[in-house]
Amino acid sequence: MHSDTHLLLHRLRSAELRVHTAEFGLTPTASRTGLRTRLGWALVGLGLRILPRRTPFAAGTA
Repeated sequence: MHSDTHLLLHRLRSAELRVHTAEFGLTPTASRTGLRTRLGWALVGLGLRILPRRTPFAAGTA
């Protein structure tokens, strides 16, 4: 498929999806996005603290 044709199809589908999300009210708001982002990073930080620290593998060992 020619790249221009592929890009045009992608833009059309992207526009369709944006219309559908607007119809269902699924567009993220600034307050919801901020809270989700902060909570997500807090969980990532917690997970990194829970994981045990490992020593790097020695090169050349099997």
